[in-house]
Order: sequence, then C-alpha cells, then structure tokens
Amino acid sequence: MSWQDDAGRDLVRSFGPRMAMFVRGEGAYLWDDEGKKYLDFLAGVAADSLGHAHPVFVDTISRQAATLAHVSNYFATPPQLALAARLKRIAGTGEAGRVYFANSGAEANEAAFKLARLHGGVDKPRVLSFENAFHGRTMGALAITGKAGMRAPFEPMAPGAEFIETSIEALEAAMDDRVAAVFIEPIKGEAGVIDLPEGFLRAARELTTRHGALLIIDEIQTGAGRTGEWFAFQHEGVTPDAITVAKGIGGGFPIGALVTFPSAAELFYPGTHGSTFGGNSLGTAVADAVLNEIEESELVRNAAERGTQLRQAISEIDSDLVSGCRGRGLLVGVALSRPVAKAIVEAAQVHGLVINAPNDETIRLVPALTIGDVEIDEFISLFTASLRTVEAALLLETASEVPA
Repeated sequence: MSWQDDAGRDLVRSFGPRMAMFVRGEGAYLWDDEGKKYLDFLAGVAADSLGHAHPVFVDTISRQAATLAHVSNYFATPPQLALAARLKRIAGTGEAGRVYFANSGAEANEAAFKLARLHGGVDKPRVLSFENAFHGRTMGALAITGKAGMRAPFEPMAPGAEFIETSIEALEAAMDDRVAAVFIEPIKGEAGVIDLPEGFLRAARELTTRHGALLIIDEIQTGAGRTGEWFAFQHEGVTPDAITVAKGIGGGFPIGALVTFPSAAELFYPGTHGSTFGGNSLGTAVADAVLNEIEESELVRNAAERGTQLRQAISEIDSDLVSGCRGRGLLVGVALSRPVAKAIVEAAQVHGLVINAPNDETIRLVPALTIGDVEIDEFISLFTASLRTVEAALLLETASEVPA
C-alpha cells in the first residue's frame, strides 16, 4: 500500500487526490518522501510567512508548549494580551479597538458576519459581498462567498447576503440604509489575484459611512505584510470598521482574528460569540513572535521590493503563455494566454517547484516573505522550464491534429 492509497481510503474527498507527500521543510524549500527537493512558492497558501522551520517559530512553540498551551477564554494569558495589543497597533485601531481570536480565516469571517448582524439588527438585514469573492467554506463564511458553485450544494444559506459586480457604480446602486455591512477582499486571491478598481476602497468607505453600514475588509490572504504594507487597506489610506486576519499571522500555526476599530468595537457583548481554542496561549505566542520577526527583519518592506523584482523578472520571460502579472507585493497572479494553468502546475512539480492555479488561466505565487535574490532566480529558472514543458506538449498536440 502506498501513501496515495492510504490518503484515498482514509481522508475525505473534498480536496481531491494529494499531489505529493512532503516530510520536511526548511526556509523556502520542501522535501518529499523520496528525498526530492522543491522550491516552495505557495507557502501553505500564504500561511508560512517565515518559510519552513524558521528558528523563531520552532523556538517559540517549544518554549510556550513547555510553559502553558491552553486554559480557555475564562482566563487571560500574557501571549493573548500581547498579540491583541500588537494587532491593534499594526492595524492602527487606536486604544479603543478590540480583538476576537479564532482558529482560522473562515472562523474570523464567521465572527465578522455575526458582527454585521449585531450592527444591523432587524432594520438592516442586507449584507453586501462581491461576485467571485471568497471568504471561507464554513456555513456563515460561505454565505458571503460570491461563488455560486461553492454555495449550491449547501443551500439554503444564511439569509441576507447579496452579491454584486465589483465596480463603484454597482456598489453605489446597491447601497441603502438597510445595508448592515459590506465585505471586501482588497485583492481577490481565490478568483485569480484580481485587484480592485482604482478608488474602490475609498468609495466603499464613503458609501458605508453615509448609509450607516460597516466596512469589513477580509485581509486573510493579503495581511501580515504580504502586499508591502501590514494590511492591504493601508495602501489606500482608509479606515475600516473591522478586518479579518489569519494565514500569515501564524506563520503556519492555525490562528485567525477579527480586529475591530472603535466604530465596531463594542458590538460584541458577553455570550454573543466564543471559541474554546480561539486565543489559546500557544497559538497567540507563536503569532506574536511571527509578527515580531516580520517587523524586526523588515519583511514588510522585503515583500514590497521582492514583489516588484519578481513581477519584473516574470515579465521578461520569453513565453507566449504568459500574458501579464497582477497583484501586489508577494501576492502575485501570473495571467496566462491559454487555459493551461493546471498543466503548468503539474509540470512545475516535476521540475521541483510548488505553485498553485486558482483557475484555468492564472498561476498564483505566494512565497515566504523571507525570499531573496537566490530564490527568485531559481524560481524564474524552474518556472521557465515548466512553461517550456507545457509549450512542447501543446506543439505535439497541435501536430497530432494536423491531417496527414
């Protein structure tokens, strides 16, 4: 029996067949069960912000696990309070902001959905989200996810969510005083790393303020420095009412959070929400240490600089399959001229490169924030080889279709 057999027998089928068996990681590299080395430009889908087995991550887990792992939210712990204070500081909430800790991005968005309900009550039943938006797979988060195919097997969803086109005009037309909240991804990662229209966040802030609605920004994939600011909304100079964070704040440890600004900080009251493991001392200690390392090593700036370098290098690849780049910082979408993203991902794995295809015409790159010249040069070499492999296969396919 192989590990593929074990996975096929024992694991639920919602993820499909696993692509490899990884047994070890270090920095920007992974090794599989046969000893093959891979350059990892997926980083756990933007979660491994410091790469694999970073000393800060390893040391913090070891020390905290030997001290105190979990006591429940009937009590406070020093790591929990330290991380809450840090998140408020880097998000810019001021002293009056508050933090709710969860275990994942989906859970953070569940909390944000409940926050919207508390704000709206019966008079404001509408919650706006956007077509092709992704906020998670649990029932509440899925209800505000703008992908009909994902929602269909689980209908009926929680009521009130509406999905509109991502344009200022559509948002203006949809807004009224019955809207409780607007949920926005600053960059739609799961839709193919799609940027918002120019001025969209500023318009959303003005419209939500005018109509008494909350502006809730989903920073789960864009946060923790990935776009070249701590959070993507900071590029636009707006102040949201709440943000949701996860993925990169834990550096590979499962943790999420809802960070509320003063305008929404007092909506939750005792008994309205909770989580047994949310905010446990092990997770909050790791996340606080990860964010501290990102800050001390200036990895937010590195993300901005390396992102520019990476996009420039991709633009210089001589391949008709590459039609452009999207995104910001180290959240990069490589646009393809043909729907061959899956084939490129498969070829890349053969060449020793881990990347991702959120759709048929986009390659997503979300490497660790620690990458430098060596990793970028190696990526370009491996990615170019992967493109050549697919180009050759397409030529053979075309030749086989020509009549003799």
